[in-house]
Amino acid sequence: MLDITKDFLIKNFNVNQEIIELSQKALEDVKDEFKKLDEIKEYNQMKVLSALQEERISEMHFTNSSGYGYGDIGRDALDRVYAKIFNTEAALVRPHFVNGTHAIGAALFGNLRPNDTMLSVCGSPYDTLHNIIGISGEENIGSLREYGVKYKQIELKNNKVDIELMKTTIKKDSSIKLVHIQRSTGYGWRNSLLVNEIKVIIEAVKEINPEVICFVDNCYGEFIQTIEPTDVGADLVAGSLIKNIGGGIAPTGGYIAGKESYVNQAAYRLTIPGIGGECGSTFGVMRSLFQGLFLAPHIAIEAVKGAIFCARIMELSGFEVLPKYNDERSDIIQAIKFNDKEKLIKFCKGIQKGSPVDSHVECEPWDMPGYTDQVIMAAGAFIQGSSIELSADAPIREPYIAYLQGGLTFEHAKTGILIALSKMM
Repeated sequence: MLDITKDFLIKNFNVNQEIIELSQKALEDVKDEFKKLDEIKEYNQMKVLSALQEERISEMHFTNSSGYGYGDIGRDALDRVYAKIFNTEAALVRPHFVNGTHAIGAALFGNLRPNDTMLSVCGSPYDTLHNIIGISGEENIGSLREYGVKYKQIELKNNKVDIELMKTTIKKDSSIKLVHIQRSTGYGWRNSLLVNEIKVIIEAVKEINPEVICFVDNCYGEFIQTIEPTDVGADLVAGSLIKNIGGGIAPTGGYIAGKESYVNQAAYRLTIPGIGGECGSTFGVMRSLFQGLFLAPHIAIEAVKGAIFCARIMELSGFEVLPKYNDERSDIIQAIKFNDKEKLIKFCKGIQKGSPVDSHVECEPWDMPGYTDQVIMAAGAFIQGSSIELSADAPIREPYIAYLQGGLTFEHAKTGILIALSKMM
């Protein structure tokens, strides 16, 4: 690290010398991991470039449709580009999805019917899905449960999917229509599922009943490995454009990709039967969606580098982390266990202080819609709520785990983490 950089950290960000020295040790330790990530980034960049070239993307695709949006060639071309990247029959990429949960909800509501059963094989899914399923809240208004869709879940066994119990459950219950696989950890304490682990789950499901839909919540996972869940048999995936795949440029939106019939059913839920994905003006955002996708392989790996650095320096500081800095990864999330409410809150406030936007304000725990516990969210982002930009959030519950993600550049992620560590220590 240049002396001028050290001096700037000390003078402008109040990072002390001890933490700077710790950061240099962490950087030395993670060099080999960064090299592996650069190879993944290069492959995925070529994959995106090839898909854009095959679809002959041109200026004319950066459309600005209005009204019904009939014949929006940019929107339809982007769907085809995503289908190529995910190696699927079809895709639905829309700014009309308000977040990843909305895209996941459309996929679930579109493909489940009364008396069908949804089986979650990763234990309890991410908190915001609870209201969709109908497993939290008293009224469950508008949930799958209210529509007569049943729900079962299988708890993790040693932080892994219990394959044998899953197979037994599917054998015994012919009403199981869809298996929900959550690639990322949510607010759990486990490693994200590697794509090859997802492959084992899907093969086990199809062995028992080939008609069961294997759905993967792909949020935070795109472009972290050289393959996606759809390359190993997933029937359907969904995610958010303000996470990895939007490249930090997409202003909003989500995507669904998979088998054409399942994607169409989701499109009918997003709009209405008979219209599906054929309508929907795009408000002039197509250029941003295309360009964000092009940048996404690079941006996603920058975020992972930030997570790996965070894992190592927090571990050197005496905290338990998951994954470890040298674990193979499948998402951009880094979990840090504080076992202390005040340290957790100070760390998140430090990430806020290290943000390019709203660095002058302090985040506080609050009753956030869709969550059962109070949540603290540090996110000074150019795109509101963007999880591909440096952010950290945590439910205020024991053992007080913070989940850090994002960073459009590694340099910013590193600086934000050093500020957070200084504020906490």
